[in-house]
Amino acid sequence: MEVMLPPTNLTPPSPPTSGARAGKKMRIFSIALLLLVVLAVGFGGGWLGAKQVKTDSQVQKEQIILQTQGELIRNIADKVGPSVVSVTVKGQASAGFFGYTELEGAGTGIILTEDGLIVTNRHVVPTGTTDVTITLADGTEYESVKIIGRTGSNDSLDIAFLKINDTKGKKLVPAIIGDSANTKVGDPVVAIGNALGQFQNTVTSGIISGYGRNIQASSGDGGEAGNLENLFQTDAAINPGNSGGPLVDLSGQVVGINTAVAADGAQGIGFAIPINDIVGLIASVKEKGVLERPFIGVMYIPLTNDVAKAYGLNVTRGAYILPEAEAGGQTVLPGGPADKAGIKAGDIIIKIDDKSIDQNNSLSSLINKHRVNDVVKVSLLRDGKEQTVDATLGAAPTD
Repeated sequence: MEVMLPPTNLTPPSPPTSGARAGKKMRIFSIALLLLVVLAVGFGGGWLGAKQVKTDSQVQKEQIILQTQGELIRNIADKVGPSVVSVTVKGQASAGFFGYTELEGAGTGIILTEDGLIVTNRHVVPTGTTDVTITLADGTEYESVKIIGRTGSNDSLDIAFLKINDTKGKKLVPAIIGDSANTKVGDPVVAIGNALGQFQNTVTSGIISGYGRNIQASSGDGGEAGNLENLFQTDAAINPGNSGGPLVDLSGQVVGINTAVAADGAQGIGFAIPINDIVGLIASVKEKGVLERPFIGVMYIPLTNDVAKAYGLNVTRGAYILPEAEAGGQTVLPGGPADKAGIKAGDIIIKIDDKSIDQNNSLSSLINKHRVNDVVKVSLLRDGKEQTVDATLGAAPTD
């Protein structure tokens, strides 16, 4: 058996040179790098795609929220709008030495009864008003309108009542009165009114920004000014002409009456009277047909930390009836409800019917919840000692 051997003159393969080895490594590195780039692009594209899907989803949710809010506000406007009226007035205002000047103005009102009882602000129908025209949301006009009554010019409650003498067989749509005690800071609200006296039923939205606000207000024409107490603050836009219109919650119930807007360049600061402050007035006007404003008959300063410090008082909340020497005159009306109940100058009224007077509830706002001839329990501090007396509320002077 023969075995063929390999020829002895064949040479084995030569080992690769250093340049060839480097080229091979470079090709392997390039392939690996290419794979990494492909993987990175794939991962990045997937991440960006997922990110885009998430963003689109967020946008879609925001659009749904905005659409829902828009529909809600539209529904509120549709529900409350028929109960909101424009009020235009004419008359003569005193011009002092120069006699009288023509008076014209416009505002908003809220329908309270089917037969035409309307509430608005006192400054919408100022002293000297002789002619009042009411325009409904559907354009119907009524020129035979009576001013039932207005709170006094110096009263902290800026309220007036009007009555359409003849609705011509038309049943008006009364607004639904809510409970402002349930309204909290941050709650959404909608304001409706005759903006600038020419844009009927303008609708704006916002939130309750604060409550228990006291401000010095002016009608802007130099005619009427006064201290307004216990107001809601809202960032819902309130413009001249909105005065007297409703501030409503998301259920379409009236929780306030738009009254004033901060001036001097302030933005998003409007004020409204909490509806609970006038429910007693509304009830009495409905029943008697006249405005009877309950009052207790004292002049007082709402206490704060600073006021208490200035007068050297140990109590920081309450209604401080200034001593006559400091006030420069009487601060308890002689023969008035407080005087008859034994309340004196220098007393600090701290509660009405066990409801504390504080930054959220002024003395006036607590009295406003009652009617004339109601008996209220008054808790007060005298010489550092607390005592309680009963006071029968009287009828305040009105314009």
